[in-house]
Amino acid sequence: MMSTPLLMHIEHLSRHYGELKAVNAVNFELNRGEVLGFLGPNGAGKSTTMQMITGNLAPTAGKITINGLDLLDQPKLAKAEIGYLPEQPPLYIELSVEEYLNFCAKINGINRAAQSAAVNKAIERCGLGEVKSRLISNLSKGYQQRTGIAQAIIHTPAIVILDEPTVGLDPIQIREIRKLIRELGKEHSVILSTHILPEVQMTCDRVQIINKGQLVFSDSIDNLNQSMQATSLIVQFENNPDDAILSAIDNVDKIEHLEDRRIRIHFNSAPAQQSPAKQIAIEAVNNNWGLLELNPEQKTLEQIFVEITSSESVTEKAEQHTTEDAA
Repeated sequence: MMSTPLLMHIEHLSRHYGELKAVNAVNFELNRGEVLGFLGPNGAGKSTTMQMITGNLAPTAGKITINGLDLLDQPKLAKAEIGYLPEQPPLYIELSVEEYLNFCAKINGINRAAQSAAVNKAIERCGLGEVKSRLISNLSKGYQQRTGIAQAIIHTPAIVILDEPTVGLDPIQIREIRKLIRELGKEHSVILSTHILPEVQMTCDRVQIINKGQLVFSDSIDNLNQSMQATSLIVQFENNPDDAILSAIDNVDKIEHLEDRRIRIHFNSAPAQQSPAKQIAIEAVNNNWGLLELNPEQKTLEQIFVEITSSESVTEKAEQHTTEDAA
């Protein structure tokens, strides 16, 4: 079982509430050592999917395989391979951090002789050493989230699932939790469910987007970043340029005149192609156009996200953007 890199296989996963298809025929895989970002607008089906793959909600249809174990046929063994932090951490705030984690070690079936070591390791990995004797009720939101993550990893599961782990945290706490997630990815596979776009860019290897219950995008962060490369330049000149000269510059595809005498120059951003910015500056000097502005215009992750999730045809987007092998 440990020889295969595939830890999770989701096939045609669906959850229907009458006519409402909260999740509809979702397919994806998760490999060992991978941090997968699961993105989607509110109500898209993220939390429903998380609840099904953790065994907390029965699917209407579909198959969930966790580290070679069918979740429906062998639920106890399959769930033992998962660590789960829901959006609201399941904390007993009247206990100290150490007391709570000892309790978590017991309910996860960790051998009595190994419980102390498991608790100490979780405390160390989650940076809880300074607060381990304090009541959870007296901890900051950031330390409470760390405690929630500690309970999710205490039994060393193959897969850690985190549902909106940085909601309600301040910027410093968010940075610390993101660092922790990246470190978890070295030993576990991680699914990070979120609607915070920078979270995915900073912590994940691959991103999936769900919208209206369907998976509409699946690709690596590297490929996603590539699609965000500049494909146009915004330029402005003191004097009116000659459009024919601009159009003749290598790799210029189209010229678009905007307001305020600005011009958008479209070009091919393929790796083998060179940006025309340098040649535009040279022509501006040679022809005395008086270059006032020359800025690359990049697509943001937010723009890509909005384009995908606002599509009228989810099925069409799914076919266009979801790779055949989600791994």
